[in-house]
Amino acid sequence: MLFLVLIIGVLLIVIATTLFKLHPFLSLLLGTLFVGFASGMPLTKIVENINGGFGGLMTSIGLVIVFGTIIGTILEKSGAALRMAEVVLRVVGPKRPQLAMSLIGYIVSIPVFCDSGFVILSSLKKALAKRAKVTIASMSVALATGLYATHTLVPPTPGPIAAAGNIGAEGYLGTIILIGLIVAIPATIVGYFWAAKVAKKIEVPDDGNEELDYDEIVKSFGKMPSAFQAFLPIILPIILIGIGSIITVLGGKGNISAFFIFLGQPVIALLAGVIAAFTLLPNYTEETLTKWVGQGLLDAAPILLITGAGGAFGTVIKNTGIADAIQGWDLANAFSGVWFLLIPFIIAAALKTAQGSSTAALVITSSLIAPLLPVMGIAGAVPLALVVMAVGAGAMAVSHVNDSFFWVVTQFSGMKVTDAYKAQTMATLLQGVVTIIFTMILWVILV
Repeated sequence: MLFLVLIIGVLLIVIATTLFKLHPFLSLLLGTLFVGFASGMPLTKIVENINGGFGGLMTSIGLVIVFGTIIGTILEKSGAALRMAEVVLRVVGPKRPQLAMSLIGYIVSIPVFCDSGFVILSSLKKALAKRAKVTIASMSVALATGLYATHTLVPPTPGPIAAAGNIGAEGYLGTIILIGLIVAIPATIVGYFWAAKVAKKIEVPDDGNEELDYDEIVKSFGKMPSAFQAFLPIILPIILIGIGSIITVLGGKGNISAFFIFLGQPVIALLAGVIAAFTLLPNYTEETLTKWVGQGLLDAAPILLITGAGGAFGTVIKNTGIADAIQGWDLANAFSGVWFLLIPFIIAAALKTAQGSSTAALVITSSLIAPLLPVMGIAGAVPLALVVMAVGAGAMAVSHVNDSFFWVVTQFSGMKVTDAYKAQTMATLLQGVVTIIFTMILWVILV
């Protein structure tokens, strides 16, 4: 009965989100209340679990999400995202425009939401397509899949951070970032090949209406920051978290080790990234210091609420007795080792396809599987990081008409919906499948 209650609770969340268009935050809370009531949990315990789950997750990752969105907003508004794109173009060269767009997406979407990244780089993408004489559809899919890969797999993007928090892996963000960057590579490559081989055959109507010139577009952004300034807010937190993780693993002692472990705490590392991002501000006025930062806070708000509601959902699930029921099953033989990764992948893929939001799929799936992990003996940095990758792989598949990113890609590229299904939706399906296969291979090698 507990599992039936859980299934109905998840269905209620999906139906409320898709059919009644209720915000995922309220959908998650309603599903949480249903699971609490239907499982026979005492009323006072339901309230305690909701408050404890919401507050507990915010304690561990709330500020990390806020700082990440502020960095993304400043990179977007200062022209730093475009500067990063320009650096990649110089390295890759104009003869491989789709590869350049894939790499640009891979880098930009680490701190910037994939929707915003696509909009920011849309004019650049069109100008490059014109200069290289390739179809806009091909360039659009290359950019979209590059953005999508790191968006679902690499912190400080909110989805992977929320998944890490729900399964108790927030202390291993350094490992998750490193493995996420590695796992996102094959996801980006398959998107690139799909763009170069399949999407290039799609012609977009009124493709050449705008006389776009690459150099003019770059100039239109005015004075842009240097390459070092542009990359620093992304690279600095990753380096600090990485150094802190290494010292912790090696068991470093003394004041110097303690200082670097302090700097490597995700909240401090991301705060350092925010401080580095302030060097990108064109001036220090109310417009930049208040409004730009305020926009980052606005962007963070719905993610924080969804993430917190997911934490509440997960805590109620853990305290219904489902974990005790699972212990009576012979799961260790049925889904031993690497095959366990298929469970979060399938759940996340079903949720993503049904309700459209990758972040919601990551939050809900990680909440659902958290009670399974201790039973399966899955613990430690690398195994938990690979579980996050499996959830992220499912959250990729598939992007279609109920996904806001799908419409951003179609509207800003001019593709017809039928063509977008062939180009974008199929690409995201392949990305999800390739990602889970690669994650399973890493499990066999590393665990």
